[in-house]
Formats: sequence, C-alpha cells, structure tokens
Amino acid sequence: MSVKVVMPQVGESVVEGTIDRWLKQEGDRVEKYESLVEIITDKVNTEIPAPAAGVLSKITAPSGTIVAVGQEIAVIEGEGAVSTSEEEAPAEAVEAALAPAMEAAPSAKKVEVRGEERVRASPVVRRLAQGHNVDISLIRGTGMGGRVTKEDVLNYVAQRDGGRAAVAQPPAKPGVGADEEIVELTPIRRIIAENMVRSFTTIPHAWGMVEVDITNLVKWRNAIKEEFVRKEGVELSYVAFITKAVAESLKEFPILNSSWRDGKIVIKKRLNIGVAVAVPEGLIVPVIHDADAKSIAGLSKEMSRLTAKAREGKLAIEDVQGGTFTVNNAGTFGTLVGWSIISPPQAAILNSGSIVKRPMVIDDAIAIRHVMDVSITFDHRVMDGAPASGFLLSVKNRLESFGPDTPIY
Repeated sequence: MSVKVVMPQVGESVVEGTIDRWLKQEGDRVEKYESLVEIITDKVNTEIPAPAAGVLSKITAPSGTIVAVGQEIAVIEGEGAVSTSEEEAPAEAVEAALAPAMEAAPSAKKVEVRGEERVRASPVVRRLAQGHNVDISLIRGTGMGGRVTKEDVLNYVAQRDGGRAAVAQPPAKPGVGADEEIVELTPIRRIIAENMVRSFTTIPHAWGMVEVDITNLVKWRNAIKEEFVRKEGVELSYVAFITKAVAESLKEFPILNSSWRDGKIVIKKRLNIGVAVAVPEGLIVPVIHDADAKSIAGLSKEMSRLTAKAREGKLAIEDVQGGTFTVNNAGTFGTLVGWSIISPPQAAILNSGSIVKRPMVIDDAIAIRHVMDVSITFDHRVMDGAPASGFLLSVKNRLESFGPDTPIY
C-alpha cells in the first residue's frame, strides 16, 4: 500500500515550509516514526517522522523545495498503514508522532499545476496577480525553487501593458558595486521576512507604552537570585516575572488573548505565551503552554529549557505550536523603548525594554529608580485603545507590586 508523506501544520499561521535535508533516500527502508526529513519554517527547524513502515519509494520534494502545508513530499510503499484509505493513513500516523492539527490546514495555499511544474507564490502575490487580472501560471518565477515573486508579477504587468511580448526577458538586475555585498537569504530569514510583510500590510497596528518602576523587583531579585541558581540550576529571569504579569493580566483582559478569523474575533481559552528568542538564523518564538498555571520559578525553568533547545536547533513542533500571545524582551539587546510587529494570527504582542536608572518623582521628591519601558502592539480590528491600555496598566501594576511577599513557587 502507498502512504503519502505530507508537509505538516506546525503552527496556526504557518502555510509553508522548506525541505532542508532528507535523512533517508529513495529505496531506503524506514520504520514507523523514524526521522525521515528535516524541514524549516519561521516557527521551527525540526525532523518529520515516517507515518508508516516500508520503503521510501519516491521523494517528490527535493531539498530546497518550498512546499505548502498538506502538500505531498514523499511516498512510502509498505505495510504500516493504519487505514485502507491512502489519504487518511499519513495524517493519523503523523498526528500520533508529532502533535494535533498536523493534517492539511484550511489556510494552506493552493498549488496550481502548470504542465508538470507547480506554481509557488504567497497569498499576497496571488492577490496582486488577481488585482491586475493576470493568470499567475503564465509567469516565470525567479524566486527560490521557481517561486513567483511580487517583482515577477509587476514585471509581467509592465511588459503586458507596455505592448511588449509576455515572453520578454525581465529587466537586468543592477550589478554589485565595489562597496556592496549581497547576502543571500536563508530559508528561515526569507520566511520571517514574508510573514512580517504580511502582518504589517494586513493588520492595522496600534500601540501604546508605559514606564514601569521595578525598583522593588530589582532589589528582591538581586537578594534571591544566587540561591535560586544553586537550588534550581537556572537563572531567575526577568522575563519570567514579565510573563507572570502578562498571564495574570490576560485573565483580566481576555480580548488580548484572541485572533481575527474570517471577520470574527476568536478568544482563546488557554494562555499559551510565546517568548521570542534570538538565534543566529533569526528570531524563534517557543511557546509556554498554559503559562498561567506555572509559578515564577516554573516559568524560569521552562524558559531556560526552551531557550536552550532553540539555540541548539532542537525545538520540537509542539514547542512552537498554539501560541496565543507573544512577549518580546528587546531590552536584552540594550533597547530602551520600541514596539513589535504582531505575529499572526495573534491579536497583540508585548515588548519590554532595558532596565535603566532614571530620576522619578516619588511623593513630591525626586528619587533614582530602576525603570523599564513596556509597550503593547495590538490589532485595531480586534480591539480599541481602552482594553489594550487597561491590559498594559495591569501588567505595570503587577510588575511594580512584585517583592518579598510574592511567592516564587
């Protein structure tokens, strides 16, 4: 029996991935759940297991190919199918090995057929082609793996409207100057770039900021951090305190823990908070599931575990799935103030800056305090400024109240 291997859904906003490296070759014997191929998305680099035992008879997506969620990438001939249906067996087996929602998602991009070639293009590029009344299958893609880019569509339209033949060559690209260097995009950098453009062009972003006086928190953490490291083996992270304040405030303002879907607002019942981690390839956002159920110590340990996995390139699919809100600590890099781009399909993201000493007025007197700027970026379709500001003030009040009386465990 033939069993299809498909590109899994590794996150609600992920619609495609790049085949990085095949761990098995055509003709190789594979066991059920044995690692078969490495894939790259903006969420995670991970290995996909074989959905059934047998022989890898065909690789339909070679290394470097960009594939849509649900698209076939290989075929296994063998006895490991769990269903008489060729379509059902892979999804059920991969679900068991990886995580829920691994079958093709409704949001997966369509793959159009042009002869024996597959037309690859992002939803934004497809909409651009439709807006110019262009059949995208007529356009020769110049992107990675033959992908049709925005520039390809615009060049095609310019040639068509200028009366030139559609088969004309696109304009020559400018050469590289002596004082310039071209840096080719890695697969993860390219995906991040596309997602950020899609987020910023489709979501009406709005933001606000507050100053947070965390002097009491700084003094308290300094007093207990060494003992915590000796006891737990990990650092007592400031991000853990921020995440705790965020989780509690999301309970108070659940609209922040939501998504915009098909003209409706979907409020998420679970509080799964993603925490941005910088890695050499870009920014990875592992997810702390049910963050509201964890103590400050528990959050610190979970962050340490996920950060280590992210920097070692060992995050599993379940480590990046299901995020409902994101915390970005730009202060790690010395940034004082800023705001972040929302990670679709989430409705908001919180950004924290560096902790610095500033003069502040306390009881009509000037005092030197430890201050951190915290901002919220939110989807203006989902909410107005009142709940977003209320949430931000709630986070501020909780951070300013942390001290010796706050339980760590």
